[in-house]
Amino acid sequence: MAQLCRFVWIELQCCAFAIVVLAGIAASTLLRGYWDAPILRYDALLVFLVAVQVMFVASRLETPRELLVVCIFHILGLVLEIFKVAAGSWEYPESGIATVAGVPLYAGFMYAAVGSYICQAFRRFDLGLGNYRIAVVGTLAMLAYVNFFTHHLIGDFRFPLLVAFLLATIRMRVWFTVGDDRYWMPLPLSFVLIGLFLWIAENIATYFGAWQYPGQEAGWQLVHIGKFSSWTLLVTLSFVLVTALIPRRPDDQHR
Repeated sequence: MAQLCRFVWIELQCCAFAIVVLAGIAASTLLRGYWDAPILRYDALLVFLVAVQVMFVASRLETPRELLVVCIFHILGLVLEIFKVAAGSWEYPESGIATVAGVPLYAGFMYAAVGSYICQAFRRFDLGLGNYRIAVVGTLAMLAYVNFFTHHLIGDFRFPLLVAFLLATIRMRVWFTVGDDRYWMPLPLSFVLIGLFLWIAENIATYFGAWQYPGQEAGWQLVHIGKFSSWTLLVTLSFVLVTALIPRRPDDQHR
């Protein structure tokens, strides 16, 4: 039980940026009827999240190298958002000044939160990888990212990609430290667990109007469970970026 409590506490620290993002979205909705804000909500969220990002770096909660990972994933997320909004997959129902092709710039911070979590997890859990082959995982992660665009044109290969990931990573392990003890789990299980919590976070975000799926115009509905698999695949790209740009424990490479 003590180890479980330690694990949960470390997880909460790793999720700090994501928690702040969700809290900002919720607060911007809940306060809207009580405070006549001088700027539009989406723009206020952008200002707030930029300030939070600066604070994280200034207080050394994030290192400059981790910030680089977060910024790259932020940009990749914005590109995906612009394409998906244009394709009608979802929309941002409110207006804002800081928008590109109907996508408010604050949206990139929701993807940045995923990168921040993985960066924090590598540092706070002292993550190590066994039997990890970045070339294999990286290739599949890029194919998954491309599939988010091409499935509108040539069909959705999401499930074949999930099977390919499982077959390619089944023997890969993630080692992590809690207290004085070292544990491990299969790498694909870690992707699935992160994807599940991101799907839960997505439900919270859409409930507070961060964005809107078709069918949610008349009122909030639970996000389709199929988005769970999408998040699981997107996590792999963030994971590859972190493992490519941030040094890893050498002693776990051959376990």
